[in-house]
Amino acid sequence: MNPIGFVKRSSPRENERDRNLVSKIVLKKGLANGLNSIENWSHIYVIFWMHKVSDKEKVLIHPKDNVGIFATRAPIHPNPVGMTLVEIVKHKKNVLWVRGLDALNGTPVLDIKPYPDWEKGRWLVVTSFRTPTWLSSINK
Repeated sequence: MNPIGFVKRSSPRENERDRNLVSKIVLKKGLANGLNSIENWSHIYVIFWMHKVSDKEKVLIHPKDNVGIFATRAPIHPNPVGMTLVEIVKHKKNVLWVRGLDALNGTPVLDIKPYPDWEKGRWLVVTSFRTPTWLSSINK
């Protein structure tokens, strides 16, 4: 895979888990036209490569919770692909400002997709979902 751009944060000391922070996605200049009309959407998915996750960290069972890694959003998956739903703040040329991106400064961005999805004239938005009970205990 080839990155289409990289995450640029205001400060390397920012807490990337703070969903109120705005960060930039700087696309390669040759891909700038791919952002045409992106500002007509309120939200997009950003798909990125968590390049700081080492091979030693990749596991199949989350060590703290004894839960299968594919049942978590932990970054230590065998293939550290991240995907976050973010709000578009603004767009100018090859730069996109977004709110809520939980990626580190310098993270390679692999793709961008608009939200929500649609099929045959219908929006595909999940409003009724379930979560595991163990998640409630660690979110306190």
